Amino acid sequence: MNTASHHIGWKTAVAIVVSNMIGTGIFTTLGFQLTDITNTYSILLLWVIGGILALSGAFCYAELGSHFKGNGGDFIYLKETYHPLLGYLVSWISLIIGFSSPVALAALAMSKYLSAFDFTFGNGFAIAAIFLVALSLSFSLKASGRFHNFFTLIKIAFIIILIIVGVVLSEPEAGNSLSFTGSWKDEVMLPAFATSLVFVTYSYTGWNSASYIAGEIKDVQINLPKALIAGTLFVTVSYILVNFIMLKHAPVDQLAGKEDVMGEAANNMLGHTFGKIVNVFIALQLIATISGYLWVGSRLTQAFAKETRFWKSLSVNNEKGIPVRAIFAHAVIATLIILTGSFKEIFVYTAFILQLFASLSVSTVFFLKKDQRKIFKSDLFYIFPTVFLLFSIYILYFTFIHNPKESLIGLGIVALGIVLYLSDQRLSKSEN
Repeated sequence: MNTASHHIGWKTAVAIVVSNMIGTGIFTTLGFQLTDITNTYSILLLWVIGGILALSGAFCYAELGSHFKGNGGDFIYLKETYHPLLGYLVSWISLIIGFSSPVALAALAMSKYLSAFDFTFGNGFAIAAIFLVALSLSFSLKASGRFHNFFTLIKIAFIIILIIVGVVLSEPEAGNSLSFTGSWKDEVMLPAFATSLVFVTYSYTGWNSASYIAGEIKDVQINLPKALIAGTLFVTVSYILVNFIMLKHAPVDQLAGKEDVMGEAANNMLGHTFGKIVNVFIALQLIATISGYLWVGSRLTQAFAKETRFWKSLSVNNEKGIPVRAIFAHAVIATLIILTGSFKEIFVYTAFILQLFASLSVSTVFFLKKDQRKIFKSDLFYIFPTVFLLFSIYILYFTFIHNPKESLIGLGIVALGIVLYLSDQRLSKSEN
């Protein structure tokens, strides 16, 4: 199993980070933010803060992934550092929310953007897309890597071209959303600024993705940090520029409250034909998002399933070493999420719970002794987890206050996980 065919290089690892990060959030969340925050400095500051948090988290996970060998990510960090219960819970959350919800949201966003062609691409299309991508990841690691890299290449090329076109073109006659006034000083003090960070941190979700498949990365102590940091830096710069061009090419009243904000801005750039082309490429790049979350999520679920009774069957590999059952489990759960929730509701409870458990995982880095750290030897390293955790507390507090229903849905899923853990423990004892 430790042959070259079962390991990926740093480029594929970077592709996984980029594809998991650039997805639904960047092309949908600006519309939610503009309902309360309209100053351009405020909007761009949100994305700069999100990038700082993601990069801080990436530095922490690079250290953790190099210390804790093998696949599993958060599951291993929390289980080994705190208690098996937290390892179980983060895996349960990853199965139900962490990886399945982004798959569902990406598929729903695909349907939304393709609907610009005067044909309704509904839930059926979204579900079919999920299962087709799941099937493509079921043959071999080499085939999965080629499929994933191809669609990630489309994603990166599309983002770069879109940014160049958006920066070069002059502002449309319809107006723009650019507002460089001093009102940003008041906006950053609003609770809405904190809740807007929820959407931003969700958009950056995926900065830690390569750490979940550390066991499949060649020369992990070199290539994992390279993948996490390079991928996060590229995405941060891209996010800031993409938001700028959306603000530049559409007025606030055209974007506020909308999900397909990039499509609206693209229509103003070069007309509806160009807008439809952009919509197609947004849909295509979301295939890489679905692929990345199914790939990484299935590995975490497999590592988790090996140590449980309820989920044991999900740990099985096919003859090529692919956890096919775990892949399709995520596909089924994503389908159920599509059929039972609204886009924004799914978005908020997913972001809230992912931020909570990312904070718990980042906190485990404080338990690594200096001589156990393989990348950052200086004690200045602790700036990264401290910044991440302080902002996380700020975001979680305001999210709970202003979105209690969605927050409680997320916490309810956590509570169900506790019940399942206790039941699994009883079952294990009775079998022994």
